Parts: sequence; structure tokens; C-alpha cells
Amino acid sequence: MRKWSFITNHGLVLAAIAAGPESTAREIGDMVGITERATHRIIADLEEEGYITRSKSGRRNVYSIHMNVLLEEIFGEKTTSGQLLAILGG
Repeated sequence: MRKWSFITNHGLVLAAIAAGPESTAREIGDMVGITERATHRIIADLEEEGYITRSKSGRRNVYSIHMNVLLEEIFGEKTTSGQLLAILGG
């Protein structure tokens, strides 16, 4: 049986960042079930589109989520990244 998910890896990485903003890409990838390399690509996508900001704390990255960034329409209305995370339980 083929494995699939309702939420894309981008959404899962965003939720993992919300759960652990100081997590490494490897830790985030392990939470989501994807490779560290794929995690780095998704983090770059999220940062490029304005969903997150990456900053340094010593040698580690720390991620901040921009909760008011509008997503695609969900349930017939515009939804923010913060509202999505609330729906996902983040």
C-alpha cells in the first residue's frame, strides 16, 4: 500500500519548526520523516516565501515563524500561517 499524507512536507516542516524553533535540520527531518537535505530545501523555500526567518544563536539556527503570512484559501477563506498551525495543533 502506498503511503500518503494530507499535509505536504512543507506544512509538516513548518509545524515541526513551531514545535522546536531551535531544532536542527536533521532533527526536523527526523520529526517529519524526510532527509536532512530535503529539510534544508524546504526551509529555504519557507524562508524565501516569507513564512519563516532564520537567525543564528551561536552556531545553531533559530527559526521564527511569521504567523500573519496569508496562505492559499482554506475552507473558502484566506488563512494565515498562524491559523494553519492552530488547526494542526501547533
